[in-house]
Amino acid sequence: MSPGNETGSRATRPVAAVTMSRFPKLTETFVLNELLALPEHGIDVEVFPLLREKTSVVHASAAAVTEAATFYPFMSVAILRSNLRTLRAKPAVYLGSLLTLVRETWRSPNFLVGALGIFPKVVAAAERMHHLGVDHMHCHFATHPAVAGWIVHRLVGIPYSFTAHGSDLHVDRRMLPLKVREAAFVVAISADNRDEILQDCGVMLAERVHVIRCGVDSHTFAPRPFRSIPAKLNLVSIGTLHEVKGQRHLLDACQLLHAAGALSMCTFIGDGPDHDLLVRHAKSLGLDEVVTFAGPCPSRVVASHLGQADVLIAPSVPTAAGKREGIPVVLMEAMASGVPVIASRLSGIPELVEHDRSGLLTPPGDHRAIAAAVLRLRDEAGLAERLVAGGLDMVQGEFDLSRNVERLATLIRQSAAGPR
Repeated sequence: MSPGNETGSRATRPVAAVTMSRFPKLTETFVLNELLALPEHGIDVEVFPLLREKTSVVHASAAAVTEAATFYPFMSVAILRSNLRTLRAKPAVYLGSLLTLVRETWRSPNFLVGALGIFPKVVAAAERMHHLGVDHMHCHFATHPAVAGWIVHRLVGIPYSFTAHGSDLHVDRRMLPLKVREAAFVVAISADNRDEILQDCGVMLAERVHVIRCGVDSHTFAPRPFRSIPAKLNLVSIGTLHEVKGQRHLLDACQLLHAAGALSMCTFIGDGPDHDLLVRHAKSLGLDEVVTFAGPCPSRVVASHLGQADVLIAPSVPTAAGKREGIPVVLMEAMASGVPVIASRLSGIPELVEHDRSGLLTPPGDHRAIAAAVLRLRDEAGLAERLVAGGLDMVQGEFDLSRNVERLATLIRQSAAGPR
């Protein structure tokens, strides 16, 4: 995304390498939007995904970013040579990093295998970043992307940071204290996430952990004229079809709403491992005629669905494995579009959806409460209009993309200007 600096000397504008687990991932609009916004705030960007996402549906704006990104296989002759060069030049650092990686993660076989799997390619990426004159590395997700930042920092001295989003922080915190201690700074997308980090890492690191919200693209998601809630509602739920999103509970709520004559249609946008299970569950509830699965959609199509929706519902739940969402970006997109929202009282969600002010909150997994909230929106005069106004105030105030990217860019500039 930037011309780079092949001589290895510092450029006038800081150069940031950004890494994430997979790219281009349709559901991670928050990563894409940030990548596109950083250059507007004075930061040139080089993208180093850990994996190339295999997908047939991508956002139009992701094409150029993907074309310019640097993808590495797990192993190649070039990667092997890079590792041998690094081993010869810095044997203690190379072997010490590898041993630390094993010592810190061996109790979690899945995490250990993933960390060892990316190690060779990250070594090659570190060499490339050094050659490009990268000033700072920012990593999305506290798991393996943050491990990559730690490895790069150890090998070539480039300062790094990472953003903790949701399940990446809640399920497996291997190496978290070490990654936080050695990071230039850490971003939490919610105060709830920040508290989780400090609980593990200690309050002495509090000044290093910053709450910077994900932001909404106000050009794609703009407020529509307010319209009253009809007798039969058009509901929409957007996100990966996965247990953590709680779509099964929304289907149970739809059965109650359908029986009460209050449901026109409920559209599920997204794809995922629970697709077939959810389709079967909808059929078993007799909802074939009022539930549709639209599949994965780019942002412009999501915006179109929101334009037709009466309510967006995000029925998130904690999974059996402990996964929890952070703050679903789709809630911000709906609120920015002037659509009232219903969401679960979980994790950082109440920091965006303040009950009775910017949306309605229900207990996670309570389908009766979801149905009751929908009926309340329909029947209580003035409620929907008040929530829409409160939602717009919230996203325009605390969840503005440009304002929050500027906060991140400021931290990157401070890191890039500091000593190595």
